Amino acid sequence: MAESAAPDTTPRLEVIGLTKRFPGCLANDRVDLAVAPGEIHALLGENGAGKSTLVKSVYGIQKPDSGRILWRGRPIAPASPRGARDIGIAMVFQHFSLFEALTVRDNVALALPAAAARLGGGLRDRIRAVSEAYGLPLDPDRRVADLSAGERQRIEIVRCLLQDPKLLIMDEPTAVLTPQEADRLFETLRRLASEGVSILYISHRLEEIRALCHRATILRGGRVAAICDPARETARSLAEKMMGESSVLPRWTAAPALGAPRLRVNAPPLPPEDRRGVA
Repeated sequence: MAESAAPDTTPRLEVIGLTKRFPGCLANDRVDLAVAPGEIHALLGENGAGKSTLVKSVYGIQKPDSGRILWRGRPIAPASPRGARDIGIAMVFQHFSLFEALTVRDNVALALPAAAARLGGGLRDRIRAVSEAYGLPLDPDRRVADLSAGERQRIEIVRCLLQDPKLLIMDEPTAVLTPQEADRLFETLRRLASEGVSILYISHRLEEIRALCHRATILRGGRVAAICDPARETARSLAEKMMGESSVLPRWTAAPALGAPRLRVNAPPLPPEDRRGVA
């Protein structure tokens, strides 16, 4: 009987020793990151920790000064977002890049290759089919100006899905969503992961990270401070890894949409009764 082949353990995306400097700032300092096929991987850190710089390098928005980016074990150097999309990397930004005067269909068409954008009625059908299949229903003929924030985010996600991505980068995707919209998004992301899509997920909402993500890479001061399983952590222990265990932990404040805890920068120290177990 022939022996079965060993499972492929090659990361879909691997970043090795990535460094990026700006005048007066070392944004990424020899950062390592690995994302497996079908993994929802959190990228955590305070504002200024280097998260955005890292994903912009992966997505071809900027060029790192040194280090390597591997895609399925092979070196890549995306020179532009178009180059990143061509190999299967897509990104949904925190701030939407949509034209309000145009329809859903027209906004989707602008992001697709010319041949796909010229499908006309066929593109409408594809938008309907993909959006409904993933629980993100859209009317291709509605104007963006008439849509809610959650519906606008659906456009961003659906036009990524129409490009058949293998890695989806999401930057603070629940910041403008209602709890119901966020739950629907999580269902979509879990389904994509079950189909083998890798997801690199940036958020400050630590409870949703704990519930959603398989692993987390935590940046602090441009360096990797920790790699962990969020489900085995508490929101407090994740915050300690983000800020440094000797730092004064912030208070928690309710996030506007989800009611989940999130960090409040420059908060006053915890009162004594709240500091139990804090080094």
